[in-house]
Amino acid sequence: MSIEIAGRFAVDGKIVSCEHYGNGHINETFLAVTESGRQYILQRVNRHVFQDVPALMRNIRAVTEYLAQRDPDPRRSLRLIPMDTGARFLQDNAGEYWRMYDYVTDSLCLDAAETSADFYQSALGFGEFQRKLADFPASELTETIPRFHDTPNRYRQLRESMERDPLGRLAGVRAEVDFVLAREEEAGALMRMRVAGELPLRVTHNDTKLNNVLLDAATRQALCVIDLDTVMPGLAAFDFGDSIRFGAATAAEDERDLDKMEMSLDLYETFAHGFITACGGALTPAELRSLPLGAKLMTLECGVRFLADYLLGDVYFHIHRPDHNLDRSRTQFKLVADMERKWARMYEIIERIEA
Repeated sequence: MSIEIAGRFAVDGKIVSCEHYGNGHINETFLAVTESGRQYILQRVNRHVFQDVPALMRNIRAVTEYLAQRDPDPRRSLRLIPMDTGARFLQDNAGEYWRMYDYVTDSLCLDAAETSADFYQSALGFGEFQRKLADFPASELTETIPRFHDTPNRYRQLRESMERDPLGRLAGVRAEVDFVLAREEEAGALMRMRVAGELPLRVTHNDTKLNNVLLDAATRQALCVIDLDTVMPGLAAFDFGDSIRFGAATAAEDERDLDKMEMSLDLYETFAHGFITACGGALTPAELRSLPLGAKLMTLECGVRFLADYLLGDVYFHIHRPDHNLDRSRTQFKLVADMERKWARMYEIIERIEA
């Protein structure tokens, strides 16, 4: 079926193969190849995760076309392939949504940094994404996942899961709950700053892992940002913070030995330097000061989400062993606690780079 779908887009020649590609967990991805050897990425968008796919696609089209205007190099931003009708996506008879991108040639996608230079390049990629979209009217974008980084709302959801406690797990996680509730006031700081107008609304990616920046296969330099489904209005601190949460941690997200988990100040500084440099002065002084808080609150928020899902019986995040989500929450809380110990240094690093 995928090869038939691929053939309905305005590709260069006849599609001769269309095979599963990559290791994504949300959308289904295929590599389509034409008789001339031209390659394309075909994706079936998960309409269960994303409730309004047409709005999501309007976001992606608006952002990718804006980026293409800023830099015409086809390897520097994703390019949607239209259908003959001019539409940028297709809905099949089963109600499934499909889209196609031009394949970014000679590119490399890493699930984990092999060197600190790889992490630095991801910072350049996400920082450049911010710089190029600094003048884009973020308020015109749809929230593809409403209230995604509304941390106070995540606390509300946690309290609801505590009240329900369908599996009686609450009694065993009192220490984790106490840790979270002790930081509830601070958890809403970024949202309060946004509402007060202290931080400008930005186009944010909201999933700033290393594998969402393509690198040049030869030079290993950042090419472009991919996986734009969660592109929506937000704060620069969201993207910076999630990168630190994932990339500056010294252990895996589900590591059971918490002694292995801390935030590497060296990796934090590496990313901060690349991100701020690539932003090229696009961030306001208040945004720069908010970056350490973004790192802490995105980590705290993620831990809250893991803990709430654990209490509800692991209904959202996939698990591979008992207590998997509880283990994940504990690593995030350990990371938050380590950031608190290094708080002054985190701010000093930003100030030094800013200067």
